[in-house]
Amino acid sequence: MTYKMIEVDIELSDFDDEDLIEELESRGKYSPTMGDSDELIDKIFHLRRLGKPYERELDEYLYIRTGRAI
Repeated sequence: MTYKMIEVDIELSDFDDEDLIEELESRGKYSPTMGDSDELIDKIFHLRRLGKPYERELDEYLYIRTGRAI
């Protein structure tokens, strides 16, 4: 097996949104539900304010925002 390294100058603007989303999805760094994180943070706030458990929702929020499970 042979590997060859090539340096290429590119700009992020060379890619459209769909290309970038596809690449992030393939790396497990994007989920279509990422926009739902505002609703999730509101839910966490209200659960905490009421003294109810919110750890599951917090873990979900952190996963959505970071792409890493706790």
